[in-house]
Amino acid sequence: MGLEFDDAFIQAEEHRPKPYISEAGGIPVIDLSPIIAGEEEAFSGLVAEVGSACKNWGFFQVINHGIDGEVLERIHAAAREFFALPLEEKRRVRRGEDNPLGYYDAENTKNVRDWKEVFDFVTNESAELPATEEPGEKRTDVFSNQWPEYPPEFRDVCQEYSKEVEKLAYKLLELISLSLGLSAKRLSSFFKDDMNFIRLNHYPPCPEPQLALGVGRHKDGGALTILFQDDVGGLDVRRKNDGEWVRVKPIQNSFIINVGDIIQVWSNDAYESVEHRVSVNSERERFSIPFFFNPAHYTNIKPLEELTSEENPARYEEYNWGQFFKARKNSNFKKLGKENVQIYHFKKALLAN
Repeated sequence: MGLEFDDAFIQAEEHRPKPYISEAGGIPVIDLSPIIAGEEEAFSGLVAEVGSACKNWGFFQVINHGIDGEVLERIHAAAREFFALPLEEKRRVRRGEDNPLGYYDAENTKNVRDWKEVFDFVTNESAELPATEEPGEKRTDVFSNQWPEYPPEFRDVCQEYSKEVEKLAYKLLELISLSLGLSAKRLSSFFKDDMNFIRLNHYPPCPEPQLALGVGRHKDGGALTILFQDDVGGLDVRRKNDGEWVRVKPIQNSFIINVGDIIQVWSNDAYESVEHRVSVNSERERFSIPFFFNPAHYTNIKPLEELTSEENPARYEEYNWGQFFKARKNSNFKKLGKENVQIYHFKKALLAN
């Protein structure tokens, strides 16, 4: 791959992974077969399970989700083939500040370099973003996917996968909406001109896994993340009740779902976007494929009126999703010497009674 270990990868001591991470007391596993089979009598139980998982963990794993195992095998094989290419071949579709889509191997999370290489593409072939991070920016830039020539079936496989996962995303969004006491389709309209994108992650064996991370601790800025991972394991979630890191145990053909910052704001903190990271190991490479479910760039994010009241006033100022995303992307490219934008920057100073 070409990654050589140096000081840029070293995490501050307090953020380095411990040699042993527990898999006990892990995230809830939810069987989606009732919605796939249309079993209405089991539906309310499913909504309650999803609500409980979102409230207590911010994460859950789904099985029997309706996506064929062969679709998952094809995307996994395509990712393996692409990342096995020579570095100069992968860099033909290298992303940059002028186009954030394509291949990249020097991403930072919280100003420390991640031990990984990635390939990003949007599900609609192109995406529109504000031209700058400045408030009120009306100009937009359009970015298009960069597809490699090899593997030859790469583009078709990626597009097949994205269509299937997008369908699952809308089903999950409806369950989350119902669990908040909203109508099933209440959140769907925000995604009419979506900014959904998929990332192929490759974490090579790391010579110093006790010093580095595949992805440093972070929270996802979008609405919902749907992750497919191989059997190696490495995703760690910070457990809400005690702050300990817990390793998510891989379950074959399952997806890991987590609530992002947008749902935290829409729900007015009823559900929380939870910190997570990726640990690496010295023996086995690992592949994972997150789908980031994001609304249109022009969407302004604020707590939903139905979920606020006099007793529970809005906890966040409104902010623009496209500008938030743009600022986050820029911080992935270069060390800024400051923390990148977070939703707590939009927290209202609530007056004490």
